[in-house]
Amino acid sequence: MTYKKADWIHNSNVYEVNLRQYTPEGTINAFAKELPRLKDMGVTVLWFMPITPIAQKNKKGSLGSYYACSSYTAVSNEFGTLEDFKNLVQQAHQMGFKVIMDWVANHTGWDHEWTISNPEFYKKDDTTGDFKIASGMDDIIELDYSNKEMRLAMIAAMEFWVKECNIDGFRCDLAAWVQLDFWLQARAALEKTKTLFWLAECDGIENANYYEAFDACYCWTWMHKTEEFYKQHRDKKMLDGILMHYNFTVGDRGMVLWYTTNHDENTWNGTEYEKYGDAALAFAVFNCTWNGIPLVYSGQEMPNHKRLQFFDKDVIEWNGQYRLHNFYKILLQLHSNNPALRGGDPAVTTHILHTNADAQVLCYLRHNIDDEVLVLINFSDRPVECTIYDERLSGTFSNVFSNEKIDTGTQRQFSLAPWGYVVFEK
Repeated sequence: MTYKKADWIHNSNVYEVNLRQYTPEGTINAFAKELPRLKDMGVTVLWFMPITPIAQKNKKGSLGSYYACSSYTAVSNEFGTLEDFKNLVQQAHQMGFKVIMDWVANHTGWDHEWTISNPEFYKKDDTTGDFKIASGMDDIIELDYSNKEMRLAMIAAMEFWVKECNIDGFRCDLAAWVQLDFWLQARAALEKTKTLFWLAECDGIENANYYEAFDACYCWTWMHKTEEFYKQHRDKKMLDGILMHYNFTVGDRGMVLWYTTNHDENTWNGTEYEKYGDAALAFAVFNCTWNGIPLVYSGQEMPNHKRLQFFDKDVIEWNGQYRLHNFYKILLQLHSNNPALRGGDPAVTTHILHTNADAQVLCYLRHNIDDEVLVLINFSDRPVECTIYDERLSGTFSNVFSNEKIDTGTQRQFSLAPWGYVVFEK
């Protein structure tokens, strides 16, 4: 079945909100004060990590995991009230944002209300006779998707947030741990209420079949390989090969969510600067200009150099400077406004251009009728004088960071600092 896709998705970007750690209060209302700043930065979609109540039985840390809920249709007291969230969504919509919420369909916490009202909704451990622990994580228990009533209850819970709060979509946690046919069932049901944005936490290569139900999937393969590339000083041909793999596997059947960090990466694997060092911004430029959707995580605009605790209060150490605000503003607005950067649009072509420095520089031209964006990224730790030989490049372009204009008929050589980049708009 082919689903209607909201056109706004193609030029969107996603900003992940870690509500607990965003402000000292950690509440919906405290975060709402940040909306004007994020609007100015060019953010279009706000993704809220789970705001549902957190299970107390077998919880981890002092506050427990966002992803171990005790109810699917309520707001945790830690974050505020349902009315607070409804008001925030309304305010966000008035400002031009879309709002999506995290949906954890594979499992719940141990004292979820269903464990009392509908214990048959869960898988059972043959050894203990108790609920089945989810993949070794002892604070969560697995739901049973062979139970048709449970599926309908899950869909009804998702529908609650669409009808009650008018949200615009879901980021679906561990999407590939849940059978694809459930997501197809859920999307078909919710499509009757509203055309939503469906984002899957599963890799666009490894789980490409999930594009049958989802508009966008994660870039896990790219993220892990780019970290390996940076830390192990691997050949750039490795990156070229992975991009070809994504292009062949995904194409325009869906979109890839590109990122250097998110809540899991930051907490468990290190900050983007631990992972990518001096290359962090080069990869951020790629995320915002390659075919797909860019993700920015809470604090990247500062930038944040701290690993945030997951199960305890650990506020982002905002310093009021937002040093990368304008960097992201330029890139996010370019992605939103330039038709050549529409993700997953068959009208857009992405050409990798031939240069004298192909071993170090990724040079590409994105094209949509009369609109073009030219990007050069030096994926090496030494300066490069890069000359573009490709005849598909022609016309006058403007540097999006400096507004300097160039005529590609006479200027085809560019000086790139180590891990440097230039982005031009025709």
